[in-house]
Amino acid sequence: MERVELECFLILAAELHFGRTADRMRLSRARVSQLVQRLERRIGAPLFVRTSRRVALTALGRQLRDDLEPHHRAVEAAVARATAAARGIKRGIKGVLHVGFSSPPAGEVVMRAAEALRISHPELGVEICEVPFSDPFGQLRNGEFDVQLTELPVREDDLGEGPTLLTEERVLAISSRHPLAAGEKVLLEDLADVLLLTIDGELPDYRLEHHVPARTPSGRPIGHGPAVTNMQEALLLVAGGKGALLSAAHTAAYYTRPGVAYIPFEDADPIGYGLVWRAGDDTSAVQTFARTALEVVRNTQRILSS
Repeated sequence: MERVELECFLILAAELHFGRTADRMRLSRARVSQLVQRLERRIGAPLFVRTSRRVALTALGRQLRDDLEPHHRAVEAAVARATAAARGIKRGIKGVLHVGFSSPPAGEVVMRAAEALRISHPELGVEICEVPFSDPFGQLRNGEFDVQLTELPVREDDLGEGPTLLTEERVLAISSRHPLAAGEKVLLEDLADVLLLTIDGELPDYRLEHHVPARTPSGRPIGHGPAVTNMQEALLLVAGGKGALLSAAHTAAYYTRPGVAYIPFEDADPIGYGLVWRAGDDTSAVQTFARTALEVVRNTQRILSS
């Protein structure tokens, strides 16, 4: 069985149109029809129902499509990785890239990107480390990190920023004894009824306002509680009723703790995560990591939506 027959079948199964399939394969319609008929003869049954108005898959055709697609994607990915590896070796991309991450979901993307780079760029090592809760840019600026996947916004003149790779909803971490913990959702206006824990560290004003706003959307003041330097300290205070914490949805899964309730916001904008590097220092290795991370996210989204 020839590869071109299988490719023709999968494209026609997606397009359900001989003309568009011919255009994508840069073949004539007659050649596409010939390839499909040849595959059907090999299998011994029709894969498509053809009329003057439409093309549709038969039950056998749908089964073959579902069986073939994952393997076809795997072959394409393997060829792409081998090609990227060859390019990387030719370009001399090697050494060690130090990558930071600011949350567990960001860490998972960074880890998968590092695993992909071990195959595509075997001469480029990747070392991974968590970004400190209270100092989001210090290790990037002093050269300990070459690039990091971190929470947005980032408005630093000396740092460059890539596209948003991840988004997730915001939640309020609050004592399970607080009245708001009994609801299914909270509003930003509800923050006037809590003390928000603040962050003790090297945070620019706009980042502090993002994590610990001073007022609700209508202008009501929001009280501030104790300052914390890490997530475990914050959740200890939340459980003790000393304050609440604005956080991301992943916190409920990764930081389950007795006495802490995680309530989703009904009206808060989602949190975004993007790659950040030192301005003017986006080396070939950094650019390669950025492309790989974007590919990892896109592949994950395709798998989840299929």
